[in-house]
Amino acid sequence: MKKIVYTDKAPQPIGPYSQGIEAGGLIFFSGQIAIDPEIGNITATDVEGQTRQVLKNISALLEEVGLTASNVVKTTVFIKNIGDFGKVNALYGEMFSSDSPARSCVEVSNLPAGALVEIEIVAAR
Repeated sequence: MKKIVYTDKAPQPIGPYSQGIEAGGLIFFSGQIAIDPEIGNITATDVEGQTRQVLKNISALLEEVGLTASNVVKTTVFIKNIGDFGKVNALYGEMFSSDSPARSCVEVSNLPAGALVEIEIVAAR
């Protein structure tokens, strides 16, 4: 059985998808871009500001299901410019400083809403 994860403290879906789905003790979260949920748009113009907002959105989703960054087992990071990897990685490392999850990171040609970074996660109870 699956359970839909929803919080108004993270951006609302902008398409036919859920913020997250819990099934079998795992929670699969949709990729987060830097939309500020209070405004409904991306406000940060640089990759550091956008990464901070993405991580804030991820924290809100985890909090909604009673979890923390230590429950995250896998992440996928999508970066518009791989040259920004160091900047994104430094902020990412602040959130995942111990018991780091498995991770993939890829450069992509474009992201929704003009985002510079998107991160999706899988967490375990």
